Amino acid sequence: MPILLIPVETAVGETRVAASPETVKKFIALGCRVVLERGAGRTSGFLDEAYAEAGAQLVTPGDSQAWGEADVLLCVQSPSPVDLGRLRRGALVVGLLAPYANAELDAALKRCGLSAMALELLPRISRAQSADALSSQANIAGYKSVLLASAALDRYFPMLMTAAGTVQPARVVVLGAGVAGLQAVATARRLGAVVYVSDIRPAVKEQVESLGARFIDPPEMEDKPAESGGYAKQASDAFLAAQRQQLSDQLAEADVAICTAQVPGRRAPRLISEDMLDRMRPGAVVVDLAVAQGGNCADTVPSQTVDRKGVKLIGANDLPCSVPNHASFLYSKNLLALLQPMLQDSQLTLDLEDELIAGCLISQDGNIRRSDVLTPGAN
Repeated sequence: MPILLIPVETAVGETRVAASPETVKKFIALGCRVVLERGAGRTSGFLDEAYAEAGAQLVTPGDSQAWGEADVLLCVQSPSPVDLGRLRRGALVVGLLAPYANAELDAALKRCGLSAMALELLPRISRAQSADALSSQANIAGYKSVLLASAALDRYFPMLMTAAGTVQPARVVVLGAGVAGLQAVATARRLGAVVYVSDIRPAVKEQVESLGARFIDPPEMEDKPAESGGYAKQASDAFLAAQRQQLSDQLAEADVAICTAQVPGRRAPRLISEDMLDRMRPGAVVVDLAVAQGGNCADTVPSQTVDRKGVKLIGANDLPCSVPNHASFLYSKNLLALLQPMLQDSQLTLDLEDELIAGCLISQDGNIRRSDVLTPGAN
């Protein structure tokens, strides 16, 4: 009977949890024993009593016996190397482990003889959609980014007809039409804004227009980037320079810019320069979802709002943590969808021939399988 451990998340600002009472019940039905540290779900709105009623065994945070017996650790962010050292050799860690050039994680997995699955590396294929944690969390980030922008903006989002006159709708520019960008488009449209979208991939135009937004056609160049494995490919410097020039006029008329462009394992492309910010009107708002990866916009600071000549720059990292109940609900469903096929006859089996497992299994019993990702400088 596999023993699953759900810990209290210790990363600063992390409010999510890796299991909900609903998924606990389903894991137990699959033949698992679920052990949960008391208070693990409190910041997500899930009480210990609900977990106990679902069948979880509650233990004190840091219980050495629970950590030493666990076969699988389900986490949101990677535990510290000290905590990883409390797991038995051969245990499996599953979560958003931030594997890119992560020498500390590499060393801990080797030293402790652990297996690990990094959800960031899950192949973006149809069969993986229900387990795609990056998409489920990006969806929340896109939604919340628009709410932050609307609260900070000095005007309405929708067009309003009043006795005193007609108020024109806000003009929103969304940079990047991935999961977060498309959700930002949909949310801004629901609030009544006029939305324009810039993306390096012409193929997303149909999706953008289906949501009622207007697509800004990318510059006509021979090296137009497309996408690979569900992610945007890195664009050339020449293409990005031409796109920034095109964006400048759009941003000069914008009330809100929402930046969502990211490339896994690389620094986020700088799309909004100082000169472009100088052309934005005082009172406008920029929300940068890529701020933790270096930022799409100049001068943004993680978790801070900067007033730059009257333009508010919101460094919006970790937005899913601001909607922890639904973020945890969806994330726990992702983990269940990933692990369910591996749990047969009350046994956990890793099929290395399975594309999903092979793609995100970065370590097996301390042997690093994805040194191309973990090793600093490999990217």
